[in-house]
Amino acid sequence: MNRLTELLGTRWPLIQAPMAGAQGAALALAAGEAGALGSLPCAMLAPEAMRRELDLLVASGRPYNVNFFCHTPPEPDAAREAAWRAALAPYFDEIGLDPASLPAGPGRLPFSAAAADALEPLRPRVLSFHFGLPAPELLARVKAWGSVVLSSATTVDEAVWLEAHGADAVIAQGLEAGGHRGHFLSHDLTRQSGTFALLPQVKAAVRVPVIAAGGIADAAGVRAAMALGADGVQVGTAYLCSPEATTSALHRAVLQSEAARHTQLTTLFTGRPARGVPNRVMRELGPLNPAAPAFPLATAAIAPLRAHWEKQGKSDFTPLWSGQNASGCRAAGAAEITRALVEGFGPI
Repeated sequence: MNRLTELLGTRWPLIQAPMAGAQGAALALAAGEAGALGSLPCAMLAPEAMRRELDLLVASGRPYNVNFFCHTPPEPDAAREAAWRAALAPYFDEIGLDPASLPAGPGRLPFSAAAADALEPLRPRVLSFHFGLPAPELLARVKAWGSVVLSSATTVDEAVWLEAHGADAVIAQGLEAGGHRGHFLSHDLTRQSGTFALLPQVKAAVRVPVIAAGGIADAAGVRAAMALGADGVQVGTAYLCSPEATTSALHRAVLQSEAARHTQLTTLFTGRPARGVPNRVMRELGPLNPAAPAFPLATAAIAPLRAHWEKQGKSDFTPLWSGQNASGCRAAGAAEITRALVEGFGPI
């Protein structure tokens, strides 16, 4: 037991990272069974689907984490959208698709009053946020339930801001982490640092518990994070090939190949930097192409290209999210993966 396990109500100070689009409640339940905090990502779930998944978590009787994005939706920009579709035009032509026929719109929704309405009867033990914290009135509502609030920081300044604005613990997300960067105070990627550089600086700057995330794939990584002062760890990529994950067969094959040794930050799939294994569109357009609209508006135009090529058995336009260390990503049950990770905390 330590400060973090007391907050989370878990046996181990380990959080299974919420991975939108790659999991539902099944993964969270399996991680929770082994003593970690399972997480449910809700940014891509419709209200009905969210409630179905939450019902499964509630029935388990174990603590769980409900995760949301809390970005400010951008104003539509017709000129930027046109430039983005022009950049993708050769790919539309290749498959005979008229870009004018494609709908526009967001691919991920931020935490809202409607989401809070759905959660209030459940009063989940833990809520976590990516891209800062929700509006003060929404955060106050969550805190009034007695829920523990976590959020990601990618810099020391963000960690200090989160503590000052009500976070009960901070997730120090290093540059190695797969998926979306959690930055929110600055979009300058040169301010981002690796987990083991960021972690001790965040620990020195805040009083709340600090959770290390990014590049931790096995018990040795857990031990290293704890030795640097982490109160706990969050792990995502290691779970992506578990049977409980909803990762596609194409994505799993890449994660378990030598290709996963090389990852890049890219804005092409959503408009915001996220780490994944390079594929055709990243190589040909450049992973950080400025034509991509603001998050999450880039998704709408690239989605039909992804769908077309996935039907052909190709991941040319698929976001292959992965951290820099995919060595722990294996086809084992999530409970087994969890038990292997917690060996890093000491004798079981």
